Amino acid sequence: MIETLTHPALAARHGFFTRKGGVSGGIYASLQCGWGAKADTVENVRHNRALVAEHIGVAPDHLLSAFQVHSAASVITETPWQNEAPQVDGIVTATPGLAIGILTADCAPILFQDPQAQVIGGCHAGWKGALDGVIEDTLAKMASLGARADAISAVIGPCIGPDWYEVGAEYQERFEAADPQNRRFFRPSPLGGHALFDLPAYCLARLKTAGVAQASWVGACTYDDEARFYSNRRAVHRKEGDYGRLISVIRL
Repeated sequence: MIETLTHPALAARHGFFTRKGGVSGGIYASLQCGWGAKADTVENVRHNRALVAEHIGVAPDHLLSAFQVHSAASVITETPWQNEAPQVDGIVTATPGLAIGILTADCAPILFQDPQAQVIGGCHAGWKGALDGVIEDTLAKMASLGARADAISAVIGPCIGPDWYEVGAEYQERFEAADPQNRRFFRPSPLGGHALFDLPAYCLARLKTAGVAQASWVGACTYDDEARFYSNRRAVHRKEGDYGRLISVIRL
């Protein structure tokens, strides 16, 4: 059975889908929704995405996800993709019947809604995209459609938690070079020369600075909950060769 997490801050129909309820097998079991999985089949992915579309109440071709590239770029859409998906990391729409899908496997999926302007958005925020400004670019695209930051609710879905996101010293140095106050999102790791990075807290801080009215994290760690979530880092630690992709979806 399909399982989703939802949050009361988002009035629009939405869901942070777990890995449960699909047809993929092995390391991809079972609701694997990413086209980029190395050994899952196109048929499985298409079936899984159709299940998600049905659950959220749209036609399969109206469930839109981007070719995510860890950028700070987002796009506005009024129609389903006509050709290949754009290479961006945020999607914004004010068109009823379109669903925005964000694919992740440790990075932070963020869903946005301005219920007054009837504008929604979603973005894929890993450390690079978040640092480079994907959150702010998505909000700017929403504003161009009439949304206001002080009317927007944003919810961060399942992502890697602060106890598991170990990074090298160069990552912390890069964040502190951008803003010395960013050191508060790092704490020492048991592994020398490394630190533990709090990705959800960093994203929440960026949302607050951007003036978002309400920002929350669902509190679910992808690395720590194998039964419900895929995790790139967990797969790397286990030398599994690949990993599944979760999908987080919002629609008007």
